[in-house]
Amino acid sequence: MGHLDDLLAAALRDKAGPTALLEHILGAEVGAKLEGRIARRIMQSGLREQKTLEAFDWAFQPSLDKAYVVELGRLDFVRRRDDLVITGKSGTGKSHLLKAFGLRACQQAVSLRYARCADLLDDLYAGLADNTYARRLKSWARPELLVIDDVGLGQVKRRDDEPTAAHMLFNLLDRRHGHASTAVSSNIDLSDWGRYLGDATVAMAILDRLAMNAIRVNIDGPSYRQHVAEQRAKRRPAAAKNAPAQS
Repeated sequence: MGHLDDLLAAALRDKAGPTALLEHILGAEVGAKLEGRIARRIMQSGLREQKTLEAFDWAFQPSLDKAYVVELGRLDFVRRRDDLVITGKSGTGKSHLLKAFGLRACQQAVSLRYARCADLLDDLYAGLADNTYARRLKSWARPELLVIDDVGLGQVKRRDDEPTAAHMLFNLLDRRHGHASTAVSSNIDLSDWGRYLGDATVAMAILDRLAMNAIRVNIDGPSYRQHVAEQRAKRRPAAAKNAPAQS
């Protein structure tokens, strides 16, 4: 109602005719509905942090080809059902890029699911415990873009009588391979996936279906988080020096 009052006030101020006023009202209504749909997609996707390509600090990672990454941000690779693997040390911006691609997907009405690798595996293992594994697997396999962030970070939990994490991830990626796009970031070398996932042979099968034929982006640069921490540490002594003495 308040928004309509604002439009009416603007129309009176600008002496807009009834046709122009109606166009403004309809345009505002369409815009509000679009924003609502995007917000719902973001909430349902699991994307809890919204990052943009515009906010990425390209100057801090000069080895990264900005034009190429911006082109990837058009999500043509998703429409081609290609996979994407981003590698690099922790803090180099891998998650930022994947979250930015995920946000673009929500804005473009591309179905998205986002999860850290350890959290995705925890969800699948929970399905083994409560007999919902098939339903959960189908749900993760369904979206047009599945973002699996931070392979190599977080503890993979399983009981001795359960399949390895490698088997769980293989079952999911095998379903998606060639049918939908999967984007992955890895903080460890691809050669270390077997150790992390608990089975070198099955991990190799995963890489065969995913990384070996995927679009590859490697960020060979410093950690932005470490840089920020160092800058904060440098400011602390100056702040302490200038602080008033306690009486």
